[in-house]
Amino acid sequence: MSSHPCVFVVEDEEALSTLLQYNLTKEGFAVEVCADGEEALVRIDEKLPDIVILDWMLPSVSGIEVCRRLRQRSVTRNLPIIMLTARADETDRVRGLNTGADDYICKPFLMSELSARVRAVLRRIRPSLAEERVSHGDIVVDRSAHRVKRAGKDVHLGPTEFRLLDYFIQYPGRVFSREQLLNAVWGSDVYVETRTVDVHIGRLRRALAAGDMPDPIRTVRSAGYALD
Repeated sequence: MSSHPCVFVVEDEEALSTLLQYNLTKEGFAVEVCADGEEALVRIDEKLPDIVILDWMLPSVSGIEVCRRLRQRSVTRNLPIIMLTARADETDRVRGLNTGADDYICKPFLMSELSARVRAVLRRIRPSLAEERVSHGDIVVDRSAHRVKRAGKDVHLGPTEFRLLDYFIQYPGRVFSREQLLNAVWGSDVYVETRTVDVHIGRLRRALAAGDMPDPIRTVRSAGYALD
């Protein structure tokens, strides 16, 4: 995973989804596109994005239903969602927000307005994504310089360990399974054995706990790992 926030666009109008992909990529986001509600639910389960742009009118499962289902699952309960709709009607807007959308934008809209809304929602919900430097406890990750410090001392990490820590630090205390870490850090299109995650977690632990520092990574039996 790079430090580019991942935007998942669920939109069945091909012209619009192409436009969204082009413009959001240019703005520095990693963008994934999907045209179908059912497929979106499956893909979001496999690889959690940072924010979802969700069209109200979709084939098979409506955007409202996708939003409702995402809000029912513990993993996606707090996932930022912006709904796109051609319906400017007030009651629809209220219904969209009541279902759990974080924001709402009516078509037609300006791309600059949409990307400003995306940034605003991300800043509000996960401030760490908008920053070059992220910290948790005495650990500081500087994304632009690709450096990590703990208690003021440099921590030397390989690129994979850096990406693992960068992912953990966005969700302190949250437990991730090996599969979730594989998808987030290696990508779902790469075949890597789950054992590999353990090896890199071990390296990350040793680097962070050098010089008798407490180990900040917790192993959760049969579930996975968390950064505490």
